[in-house]
Amino acid sequence: MAETRAEAGFNPVRVSHRRVLALAIPTTLAHVSTPLLGVADAAVIGRLGEAHLLGAIAAAALVFDFLFWSFGFLRQGTSGLTAQALGADDEARQGATLLRALICGLAIGAVLILLQSVIAWIAFGLLAASPEVTKAARAYFDIRVWSAPFVLVNYAVLGALTGRGRTDFALGLQVFINLVNIVLNIALVYGLSFGVRGSATGTLVAEACGMVLGLLIVARLYGNLFAIPRGLVLDRAELSLMIGVNRDIMIRNAALLTAFAIFTAQGTRGGDIKLAANAILMNLLLVSAYFLDGFATAAAQMCGQSLGAKDGKGFRKAFRLTLTWSVAFAAVVATIAFVGGNAFIDFLTTNAEVRAYARAYLVFAALSPLLGALAFQLDGVFIGATWTRDMRNMMLLSLAIYSACVFALQPFGNAGLWMALLVFFAVRGLTLAWRYGRLSVTAFTPT
Repeated sequence: MAETRAEAGFNPVRVSHRRVLALAIPTTLAHVSTPLLGVADAAVIGRLGEAHLLGAIAAAALVFDFLFWSFGFLRQGTSGLTAQALGADDEARQGATLLRALICGLAIGAVLILLQSVIAWIAFGLLAASPEVTKAARAYFDIRVWSAPFVLVNYAVLGALTGRGRTDFALGLQVFINLVNIVLNIALVYGLSFGVRGSATGTLVAEACGMVLGLLIVARLYGNLFAIPRGLVLDRAELSLMIGVNRDIMIRNAALLTAFAIFTAQGTRGGDIKLAANAILMNLLLVSAYFLDGFATAAAQMCGQSLGAKDGKGFRKAFRLTLTWSVAFAAVVATIAFVGGNAFIDFLTTNAEVRAYARAYLVFAALSPLLGALAFQLDGVFIGATWTRDMRNMMLLSLAIYSACVFALQPFGNAGLWMALLVFFAVRGLTLAWRYGRLSVTAFTPT
């Protein structure tokens, strides 16, 4: 007789609408607060009424998005591996996974600081923005780059929290970081008139405070991580798995950010008004998209735990429920973005030309969550299941199609650029769905 999951030492996996919402709602609130780091910077600087300063924030934010989210595997990979260890009822493996991620985050952060001059030279050279935008963006970069170790440690902590299903702690941590950032931005930019340097300093201090709080939360949940046997932390098979997963996610993230870099770079060629307007709409897109990321996190946690517990039925149910909620939520978010988009634009800038230009392309940003819902949800499934090689390959294929669309739709101007981005979102979802059909069968086929 085949032994049950309980007899094998596995945790039973609860999959229900209530469980989906219990995971997704705190994560959604946390993830919605994340782009508020950029929105807060843009709002504070944008209300100064100078388009080149808003363009500078957009350019610098793009550099940091690319820089930091290229290492987003510290959150995503840690989340998937932790969820699987949770499903297998392996506490020691959960702790070892987090400790590896923390060490990796500190090391990468130190390297980024050492290479900051080279990174800035390459990044701002590729952006090719106006001299005014580049000068202000570089001032922002030179300060905020020192937050690299704090940001990457926070990624590892958030990955561990979501992998364990502790989205309540993840929410508290991210809200704390963003509140500190907003308060400091207002104080340093308006109160002390430090301009973009004040905005960068506020974000740097907020990330440092977040790291301290995150490590205190980890100490409460995990106890003393340094008591974990060194042999387990350096286990060859576990290290190999971590490296493979993180490599694939890093390539996938770099490809995703390349798509946004292409979008922003095209905007810089149209002048400061176009760049600033597209930056505002991109903030609206990101806020809308982060509403969906909670369901991706729920999918990652439940699918990863189900896979660790060898529960094929729970895995497939988690896929269905998170997809249903993701699509339904996307429709609501798209409607809100379209109806409230003009107010959002007016809030972020007082420049009349930027407002008018952004309104002309609002519909494209509003459609993005609806067309991207499938991709977001399946990203979560693939991360939880650590099907990262296929996720990477589908992203590269989608990027190639997107790049071709950017070129082909150039005669349509900025509308063509936005259409290409929407095609990118749709193709990502469809290609991942194609691979899911095969992988979901083989993952639970006895060998």
